[in-house]
Amino acid sequence: MTGAARDEIPESSGLAGLIRWADGLLASIPQSLALITLRIALAVPFFKSGLLKWDGFPTLSAGAQYVFQDEFKLHIFGSQYAYPFPLTVAFLAGLAEICLPVLLVLGLGTRFAAFGLLIMTGVIQLTVPEGWANFHLPWAAMALALVVFGGGALSADRAVGRIFRR
Repeated sequence: MTGAARDEIPESSGLAGLIRWADGLLASIPQSLALITLRIALAVPFFKSGLLKWDGFPTLSAGAQYVFQDEFKLHIFGSQYAYPFPLTVAFLAGLAEICLPVLLVLGLGTRFAAFGLLIMTGVIQLTVPEGWANFHLPWAAMALALVVFGGGALSADRAVGRIFRR
């Protein structure tokens, strides 16, 4: 659909023409806008969670130490298991929750950062199973979309790709 045709609502086409016009208008939204929105939307909750895990790097907060050692359990096949090496897991989770969202916002290594957050979402699901519908499913969907489509035109991945193709 051309720019002029997209800007004018068809007069004589009836409801079908209006639907085609609206569909064309929505289809004209740049993919890069959707992808940068997904990158930011996925990055925010993980980054905010990561900030809560630190009392200044590399010191884990007392709260993070407590929940990973005493509260968090993996729910697998109807049983609950303590995290193995809970302080190491807390440190790595806190590090990932800061680094991966920053990479996502920059669009640098987008597919790898999104895949890392997808794996984290799976572990979080095993830890907090009741959060699936409200949190984990949307996070997994956003991460999977970014793994499949990458960071888009407004990403460092695209800029780096252009440099290396020369």
